[in-house]
Amino acid sequence: MTQAATGTPAEEAAPRRKTTRPETGRTRLAVTLLALTALLVVSATAGLAIGSVQVPPGQVWGIVTHALGADWQQPDWSRARETIVVDVRAPRVLLGAVTGAGLAVIGTALQALVRNPLAEPYLLGVSSGASLGAVSVIVFGVTLFGALSLSVAAFFGALGALLLVYATARTGGRITSARLVLSGVAIAAVLTAVLDLLLLTTDRGNEARAVLAWTLGGLGGVNWGTLWLPSTALLLGVGVLLVQARNLNLLLAGEEAATTMGLDVARFRARLFVVLSLVTGVLVAAAGPIGFVGLMMPHIVRLFVGGDHRRVLPTAALGGAVFLVWADIAARTIAAPTEIPVGVLTALCGGPFFLWLMRRDARRGTDRGVA
Repeated sequence: MTQAATGTPAEEAAPRRKTTRPETGRTRLAVTLLALTALLVVSATAGLAIGSVQVPPGQVWGIVTHALGADWQQPDWSRARETIVVDVRAPRVLLGAVTGAGLAVIGTALQALVRNPLAEPYLLGVSSGASLGAVSVIVFGVTLFGALSLSVAAFFGALGALLLVYATARTGGRITSARLVLSGVAIAAVLTAVLDLLLLTTDRGNEARAVLAWTLGGLGGVNWGTLWLPSTALLLGVGVLLVQARNLNLLLAGEEAATTMGLDVARFRARLFVVLSLVTGVLVAAAGPIGFVGLMMPHIVRLFVGGDHRRVLPTAALGGAVFLVWADIAARTIAAPTEIPVGVLTALCGGPFFLWLMRRDARRGTDRGVA
């Protein structure tokens, strides 16, 4: 293991490039965040306006502000349109933004924790574990934790899958990209097979069909009463990760270097594994297993803000939110009136990106062991 070079953790974690002044980096971050925030507002407006019933953007914001209690204009829309925007599309758009942001920050953190650019919940089998836990609750009718039973089961499924993949891939104290991905694929295949077996053997045919559609990933069926849980999980996850951003930077310098700088790597990883599994479980319970968002967004935003996690995490969250909102718009409109599962579209985008990333890393010779 190469000893880390001297310098700040953020400088050590960031990719090698020409030195820029701190003011320049802060300005670039501010511009990027403002641009993504504006793009998210535009995306949310499009998500509320586009569908089988087209609603003009001006009318969309009139409906939204009217629903929030701001009667700044005389309503010139029908009650049906207000119901479509407020009760049908708004929760769906918000769930898309929350899920996209959550998956992006989870992928960012996982790539740092296991020091692997290919790490993300879907590829590592974490989403499969969460899906199996959630489906088990549905099939067996478990209500031990009431309305939270689905999310609790998904959390334990995600945590178990993550720990199993990490333990399987770690041989001789080292992990390589190939072992990590192969372990994730193998464990995801086993968990998916068990899930399919549950669906095939259950005597609840209607529920089995609904669950099968849910396993492809989708944002339909959400309502205001269920949106609070994934939103709370996202805020918890982002808050914890931002507080731990410096330690994530230390890990990128290497496990030995992080230890010499005072980080208890084993305890730190264990705590973050629990947090990431909790957020993944809640998001999967709400939207199903949606893949590749956590793989693509961290790599894309690093091109603009560098490798410091204090910058990458908020930028990836906004980028993931924008991406999934537009993916859901495409899922609703490409084959209308048939709706394509949004997980299918993210896989169509993420699969080629994954292959490109593997080829790039192979050319750079980055398939190194991770202590």
